[in-house]
Amino acid sequence: MEKRHEKRRILLIDMYGVIIKESKGYFIPYTYEHFEQTEYDRLTKAFREENLFTKAGNGDLSSDEFLSLLGYTNPEKTMQDYLKNYLTLDTDFLQFAENNYRQYDFVLLSNDVKEWSKYLFELHGLHKYFKASFVSGNVHMRKPEIRIFSYALEHIQCSPDECIFVDNSVKNLNAAQSIGIDTVLFNRDHESYLGKIVNSFAELEQILKNV
Repeated sequence: MEKRHEKRRILLIDMYGVIIKESKGYFIPYTYEHFEQTEYDRLTKAFREENLFTKAGNGDLSSDEFLSLLGYTNPEKTMQDYLKNYLTLDTDFLQFAENNYRQYDFVLLSNDVKEWSKYLFELHGLHKYFKASFVSGNVHMRKPEIRIFSYALEHIQCSPDECIFVDNSVKNLNAAQSIGIDTVLFNRDHESYLGKIVNSFAELEQILKNV
């Protein structure tokens, strides 16, 4: 990312549980729904022992490789079906982004398969709002590792106190806060948190007016 000439605060935003309503996605249930029960032991081993989903999210497997190893015969079609029909965009995000992306530099910080993140951006027209994107599948590191936050800050050339991080995970927020980033819990999962909490993008917009 090029050096910023205007000093605007950075809004680091998570995808799942913030922009997308499903906080942990829906892919594992989706997979069990799409295979016969006789395949369940094999699928459980693939997820729990072989850690295929984690490997795809870390960028060690492409989406096509990951889905093929699970047994899907048309990986591209499967990816599109899952992302388009089984995940829910919080449409309030679009109005929130329209209202605020000129005042803040929006930066995505997400644990995801790189091809899936790219498809979601294109599907929902998110490119307009984001200055940069740091996805675990691209950068081979993931939240709540401190290094992904440090990596993002280095690449967007800003200090922690210039950032506000919005995520649905307290673990991720605590990691960001430990290096001086301001944090907001988007509380889809009703977690306890001592810091700032919002339940909607309207509430987030109000908080931004006071920070």
